[in-house]
Amino acid sequence: MNNILTEKEYQRYIIEQLVKTECGYVEAPAAEFDRLFAMNRKALFAFLDATQPEKLQALRKIYKEKTEDTLVAFINQQETRANGSRLDVLKHGVELANIHLDLMYTKPATTFNKELNALYHKNIFTVSEEVWASDDERIDLVIFLNGLAIITFELKCNAAGQFYQDAIYQYRMQRNPKDRLFLWKAGSLVNFAMDLEQAYMCTKLSGSSTFFLPFNMGCGEGIQVGAGNPLLKDEYSVHYMWDDILQKDSLLEILGKFMFIEVSEKEDANGKVKKNETVIFPRYHQLDVLRKVLADVKEHGSSLNYLLQHSAGSGKTNEIAWLAHRLASLHSADNKIIFDNIIICTDRVVVDRQLQQAVLGIEHKEGLIRVMDDQCNSTDLANALGGNTKIIATTIQKFPYIVDSVKGLKNKHFAVIIDEAHSSTSGKNMAAITKSLGSGEVETDVDVEDIITDEIQRNGKQPNVSMFAFTATLKPTTLQLFGRVNEQGQYEAFHIYSMKQAIEEGFILDVLQNYITYDTFYRLNKEIEDDPEMKTNDAKRQIARFVQLHETNISQRIEVIIEHFRQNVMQELNGQAKAMVITESRAGAVKYRQAFEDYINRKGYTGLKALVAFSGKVTIDGKEYTEVGMNGVAEKNLPKEFDKDEYQVLLVADKYQTGFDQKKLCAMYVLKKLRGVNAVQTLSRLNRICPPFDKKSFVLDFANDYADIEKAFSKYYTVTLLSNSINPRSIYDISAKIDGYFFLDPGDVEDFNTLLYKEKVTAADKKKMTFFLQKAKNVIEKNNDEQTQKEIHMAIRHFIRCYEFLVQATCFEDVDIHKKYKFLSYLQTYLKVRHSGGGFDLTGKIKADNFVQKKSGEFVNTKHKADPIVTLPTSELLSLTPAKIERLSQIIAEINSRTGKNYNNDVAVKAMLQIKDIMLKSEKLRASAQNNTERDFEFAYFDNVDDALVEGLEQNQDFFSLLLDNDEIKRQVLGIFAGEVYHALKGDKQTKMLYPEPGRQEELKAADGAAAYGKQGDE
Repeated sequence: MNNILTEKEYQRYIIEQLVKTECGYVEAPAAEFDRLFAMNRKALFAFLDATQPEKLQALRKIYKEKTEDTLVAFINQQETRANGSRLDVLKHGVELANIHLDLMYTKPATTFNKELNALYHKNIFTVSEEVWASDDERIDLVIFLNGLAIITFELKCNAAGQFYQDAIYQYRMQRNPKDRLFLWKAGSLVNFAMDLEQAYMCTKLSGSSTFFLPFNMGCGEGIQVGAGNPLLKDEYSVHYMWDDILQKDSLLEILGKFMFIEVSEKEDANGKVKKNETVIFPRYHQLDVLRKVLADVKEHGSSLNYLLQHSAGSGKTNEIAWLAHRLASLHSADNKIIFDNIIICTDRVVVDRQLQQAVLGIEHKEGLIRVMDDQCNSTDLANALGGNTKIIATTIQKFPYIVDSVKGLKNKHFAVIIDEAHSSTSGKNMAAITKSLGSGEVETDVDVEDIITDEIQRNGKQPNVSMFAFTATLKPTTLQLFGRVNEQGQYEAFHIYSMKQAIEEGFILDVLQNYITYDTFYRLNKEIEDDPEMKTNDAKRQIARFVQLHETNISQRIEVIIEHFRQNVMQELNGQAKAMVITESRAGAVKYRQAFEDYINRKGYTGLKALVAFSGKVTIDGKEYTEVGMNGVAEKNLPKEFDKDEYQVLLVADKYQTGFDQKKLCAMYVLKKLRGVNAVQTLSRLNRICPPFDKKSFVLDFANDYADIEKAFSKYYTVTLLSNSINPRSIYDISAKIDGYFFLDPGDVEDFNTLLYKEKVTAADKKKMTFFLQKAKNVIEKNNDEQTQKEIHMAIRHFIRCYEFLVQATCFEDVDIHKKYKFLSYLQTYLKVRHSGGGFDLTGKIKADNFVQKKSGEFVNTKHKADPIVTLPTSELLSLTPAKIERLSQIIAEINSRTGKNYNNDVAVKAMLQIKDIMLKSEKLRASAQNNTERDFEFAYFDNVDDALVEGLEQNQDFFSLLLDNDEIKRQVLGIFAGEVYHALKGDKQTKMLYPEPGRQEELKAADGAAAYGKQGDE
């Protein structure tokens, strides 16, 4: 007696689930399978007799006793011809002797047509076990639709020591792709390798190069989500296959609404365009997101927004195409169309035509979709919105130009699908979308107050516009704008396919798994006798740029880069591997390209060529450089050129760091600071897999700490949750702050808005409006020093940004605040802060030598942690600390002393500055300063000192270790900053002395030449 589940029992269990009354499958004997045509003839003609008896009778009159053979052969011919497929035959039927036969009925969009709904329910699903595809190949299960084989299963039972990997091996090595059942496009549409725990799928068998994709639900929720399926007590982990996917309604939806043949074009080295076809079967998360979104929209109409946090590797282009196609025909429960137009917005200047091809692949219908490419203007877009085109793909940049030109849209409903929401939702662009499409109506004979209220409403969430925002890297503002509040009161995405799951499922690479950091050390000296005073930060910026572009620094780094590429990367992907160098500036891109050419020429290296990418022009030593001039390649053709085997390296300056998909990119060399979302987006250029190769990624980073990069990724590794939100109190707090500067006259603001919202603004009105703005500007400049003017500028910018976001994300309405917003928006362009003194050009006045590039860290196969909480900036404004004035020698000594070990005054000052900066960024201390006296604040201050010392340990390890080990010295040295940090975080203008005690400044002047080395990249 065998008490352990066998493969045969597992097979029978699945069949029993399918033939249950509610599922309605029919079990057909394997003997009924016609291996020559991969069908069950009996089921095919039973379906035709039940649904199209008159047409079948007409064919029998023509072909007599040969009718069945003739029809089967004709279907086979339609499936196996060059442009044919079984999917096409199922979707569109066949036409023989001018008689059209349908071979599948999909579910009608409405319940109006009783006949079509009746035919839909007459589709016949059969399942057969132990089916012989040939004399040597027996398949566990085959699913048929109306007699045509559509799905095969190879089943394995974990309890018997067999797993899905064994099933994949069978498909790859023991199944003949030329057998009719497995013939690509003409046979089974999809093949599943499945055990009790996991399922994998493939739409094309091609021997040992066959590529299977996971078809799993994902395991865990929230921060724990990953690959695989949940373990269940009372059901097999893959129960969703028979409980959901193989259900009649589900499978017909997949065949009719999801599956399509994707056609891509690629130009070879000879300029010949080669077409590549792929049969697309949706992955599980793609089905899941579409079904959940459509169900929610069906219930709520256009009243809600949807945020979809889908990682790279999610197949977003197809997700957007499916969503656009389904929303275009979606009806409510009472059979009314929900959306009149579907608008796909991308932040790419040239709209991705893959979207158009994907939509047409699902349903090739004339006039269904129109792409507004760079040849189309805003008028074309306005006409398309007002016309009959159902789906419109455009760039978001076009929306601001049609705000006032689109007419007659107030009674229409729109679905706006935004690709990469993080970069497409700036205040002005989002307001332009809602204002263009909103149902608010402006009348000319109403009160100014009503016009303003209407404008506020039009800029917020409109009842006739739903936004569907796709992004992998959620900013806090995006979460509040589009997210939903969960039971913990946090904002989260409507649907998540995480970076963690995509990595574990093998759809993208973990780019942090082979990460090397480098530090640059050098010695800095003055080249002049004078020791001029200048602003510390200005000097540091000039020094940093001087060091970054120093020829010795560049030549050393280029040597590291090229030799690493040649020794570790070049042979990857069968010699097709490519790399990207992220430079800090356009001048840097030019100089590194020149150094690259010089080095390979000097070494005599061949097979190694570089392109450069930067915008505009840059002048170096009197010579002008452009991207096109250096490459000899048109800007729009650069991605195509870089894809060729001729080029291996692309040096970029603020280009191709987002939205650039090059699967052969294996290495990245980072020469600039990367922070937050920008770090994730830039490094993610490396994460594309490149089948059939087992691709590895490499990162060499000369500018960032690994801990900072890992922290940036931690926000997007699993889920991203917003723990606070902007509310009306935020804007009122900033408004009160602005009022405290006494430059706004309430009467002027009122009169300005009255003129602004007149039906016809005259020249005299514009003069009056200009007077009000100039008056406020003069008050600001006359009554405030430079430092306070900067604070006013910051407050105005903060007010404008906060208000624009608030009216989009909430139902906030306050006419007086809106009037202030309009006035300040115009005033901002009039303001210019004076810069008095402090400027000094360091060109030719400093020199650097003794450059050393030293490997500082190597991180391989590291384990990640998720830190999903993000927050919106609060309304408190940190007062600007006055620019610190120091001697040039002090600044140089400070830089050079970063790795010194004598604990002299110079090192102490630098260490304290680092600690102060860390403390000023502490949200915990900010809250304490806002709610406590200075004396009470010191308790929280010293509680946080050790954390700050640990955070800065890498920069000043020896000195910080000394402080960590000695509480008395720590309090004596760091206590001097407690007052300054308190007043800065509280928002007071008062500050305390930077240095330990009066009179010590002179002691801090260093000798002209410093003996210690400096470390680049910290400023």
